Amino acid sequence: MLKSSILFAGALTAMFALSQAAQAADPDPRNWDAVLTEAKGQTVYFNAWGGSEAINGYIDWAGRTLKDRFGVTVVHVKLDDTANAVATVLAEKAAGKNEGGSVDLIWINGENFASMKRQDLLMAPDWTTSLPNWAYVDHETKPTILTDFTIPTDGLESPWGGAKMVFFHDTARTPADSVPRSSVELLDWAERNPGRFSYPQPPDFIGSSFLKQVLIETIADRSKLGQPVDEASFAEDAAPLFAYLDRLHPNLWRGGKAYPQNYPDMKQKLADGELDIIFAFNPSEASAGIAAGELPDTVRSFTYTGGTLGNTHFVAIPYNASAKAGALVLANFLISPEAQLRKQDPAVWGDPTVLSMDKLSAEDRAAFEALDLGIATLRPDELGPALDEPHPDWMERIEGEWLRRYGAAN
Repeated sequence: MLKSSILFAGALTAMFALSQAAQAADPDPRNWDAVLTEAKGQTVYFNAWGGSEAINGYIDWAGRTLKDRFGVTVVHVKLDDTANAVATVLAEKAAGKNEGGSVDLIWINGENFASMKRQDLLMAPDWTTSLPNWAYVDHETKPTILTDFTIPTDGLESPWGGAKMVFFHDTARTPADSVPRSSVELLDWAERNPGRFSYPQPPDFIGSSFLKQVLIETIADRSKLGQPVDEASFAEDAAPLFAYLDRLHPNLWRGGKAYPQNYPDMKQKLADGELDIIFAFNPSEASAGIAAGELPDTVRSFTYTGGTLGNTHFVAIPYNASAKAGALVLANFLISPEAQLRKQDPAVWGDPTVLSMDKLSAEDRAAFEALDLGIATLRPDELGPALDEPHPDWMERIEGEWLRRYGAAN
């Protein structure tokens, strides 16, 4: 009798352990019906940059749609720096909170993705390629969908939109034939037009992107940027960048003693006539600004002849997210033809799609082709070459050195 009781108790313990393991297992997007069932009633805390009213409005629309169709509630946790969300997940891991985390989905790429991947802070790999709408993604001709700042994505993050650095000017003040077509020409232009250009202070994403662009154009051996920094040669490799900035900064807005807060601040300064040239990581940003009444309709776009930075931005699910199924449903919706079409509309956001037109239905393809990208948006064949992002290690070193040399305390 005692032996039977022990065996029965052991069986119950094993069954309980199996049950707990099943509950702790990540939802499998290959069984999409089960994901939808589990997601219903969940609340997804989507940690995403909150500095743009247009983007905030788009996320709000996506949240309303998920609530109506799938019973999933989306809460936009508005960030001023994605690194804050990464730090939250890292702190939870350090505290042993391996379930029930406070971050369910993060808008991410670059250094932040590399950091989360390195520290095992992301949900198990390959969920991205199992999403139903992955079938529409153009991962064949857009290599930055599978490699994020030289780091393989390994299905740990789902693409959300494309990005390409583009510059803007107001033709009412700055004629098209006078705009610079390289970083060297921009420096010459700034010296002839002091106070009429600036960039946000790193580690702001847009400000750091400007540093990357100049670094790529000035480094003696560009192939080094595909690898981590060589500390033995870093000073020599980065010397041309900082020599460039030493010449540029006295000619920036306010003499380089203050910086625009972010891209929306730069945009406002262009509209107010304080700056004559600004830049963004979205080819449709100028048209979107005009459509929203934030920029005059005389603003136009230009780019560099030799190319500008190009990349893909993503969403990722932390390993300890509370609402993994809901996060999967949101990530899948964000790469649907419906959501991607709306996102590319300059009147909504103007963010380029990650989808392949050849993979869409005839109806969806026609809708994309009919989309008015706006009066100030360059055609794809006018955007010039896309320059690869440096390895994330470079920006950690460059940003630190920038702060030491030019930070507010200096």
